[in-house]
Amino acid sequence: MTRPYDIAIIGGGINGCGIARDAAGRGLSVALYEMNDLGSGTSSWSTKLVHGGLRYLEYYEFRLVREALTEREVLWKMAPHLIRPQRFVLPHHAGLRPAWLLRLGLFLYDHIGGRKLLPATRTLDLAADLTGTPLKPGMFQKGFEYSDCRVDDVRLVIANAMDAAALGAVIKPRTKVVRAVREGEFWRLTVEDTRTGATESVMAKTLINASGPWVEDVLSAKLGINAGAHVRLVQGAHIVVRKLYDHDRAYIFQNGDGRIIFAIPYEDDFTLIGTTDKDVTGDPATVSATPEEIAYLCTAASDYFASPVTTADIVWTFAGVRPLYDDGASDAKSATRDYVFELDQKPGSAPLLSIFGGKITTYRRLAAAALSRLAGELPVAGRSTWTASKPLPGGDFDANGLVALAAEITKAAPFLDATDAKRLARTYGRRAIALLAGARTRADLGEDFGAGLTEAEVRYLVANEWAMTADDIVWRRTKLGLRLSRAQITSLDAWLKSTVFSAQKA
Repeated sequence: MTRPYDIAIIGGGINGCGIARDAAGRGLSVALYEMNDLGSGTSSWSTKLVHGGLRYLEYYEFRLVREALTEREVLWKMAPHLIRPQRFVLPHHAGLRPAWLLRLGLFLYDHIGGRKLLPATRTLDLAADLTGTPLKPGMFQKGFEYSDCRVDDVRLVIANAMDAAALGAVIKPRTKVVRAVREGEFWRLTVEDTRTGATESVMAKTLINASGPWVEDVLSAKLGINAGAHVRLVQGAHIVVRKLYDHDRAYIFQNGDGRIIFAIPYEDDFTLIGTTDKDVTGDPATVSATPEEIAYLCTAASDYFASPVTTADIVWTFAGVRPLYDDGASDAKSATRDYVFELDQKPGSAPLLSIFGGKITTYRRLAAAALSRLAGELPVAGRSTWTASKPLPGGDFDANGLVALAAEITKAAPFLDATDAKRLARTYGRRAIALLAGARTRADLGEDFGAGLTEAEVRYLVANEWAMTADDIVWRRTKLGLRLSRAQITSLDAWLKSTVFSAQKA
């Protein structure tokens, strides 16, 4: 048996991978176990935003909003290929929140988070501004334009996992923790490879439960512990339609029920619309966008856009479960998005830290706070966090240099067209150049699976990013599933099994 790890982490979403990276960079030995693919749970079903959460101001969550606003520019500098500034248009809707209240909220939004690089809010005349063109004529006269950022959520998870691994962490996707018991000052974990059924036993000084929607299930079923805190499972559904307008701004729409939805430019040719808030029970892995949620999003968007959004326009739907800390809020939209820790520790026994809630934007701060809670048992964990000062893999270029990087990729591989070069820059950052190394013609990249996906890229993902199936590649590490046919995806899956993984077994 290997020597005990300092920390074992259950859960390979953004929180688990963020903690693994931070801890490994402080010199701690770390093992992370994820029962499915990395980022395949809550982290892959977000609205793809790094944002302060404008509507959280209405619930007086000033600390959370301030922390999230501060993190926007930090994360943008760390991963400029995955996180990019996005301007949002908020039309004033007569009869809902008054214009003065919206302006006051946006004034706070501009000033409480230490904004330095992102542009400030401005007032719009929607009758004259380009952003008013897609909206219903004559209905919206005034609007506000403010800044947030958008993110490739799963790639942010993968980038954190890659950096953690480079720093010495052991990252084990598709490995389930089936049991964990305290043995004095250590945890003994029994872990199972979900592909082969093989099990092994590992020891750790500290256990972190970052399993998201499964946090209470892990506590009760795997660890035999009754949680003091509780998780509230809230489903959020999204729809993706063909691009609804030609400009690059996003919209935030108020609805009569007090909720808001976003309409965001997505993957160049599409518009992402979401999200809903619905309490759910049962297995979080089985949720999907319901007909009622799809109808709600179509209706809400159609209340604003001149051209109605219908189910016939939808090219993809997805839904996920947000594991919110249960603060007793009366409805799902009011439940806090803040994170809460529960530390289970008895004298002379190994500690267990469970994480309830959290959001992508604040994952890095959550990781630092989690390690601070463990500093009494792991002194190294008490060191100052370092993660803001080091780019994530591929992010070692200027925050505004994405266009220049795409040009550099085109220079290195002149046989690529501009669309492919831009996609590779956004997906892999500077690592795209290494992915293309040695190729002098398109044929050198090997088999073409469609939509610009080549054998070279697939092999890179398998070798460097734990990809094992076609879905890992086309829906999580890229979003090429929007452009590939089902037959092409099936063909890719068969190729992986027959070419890559059969060779590995041999």
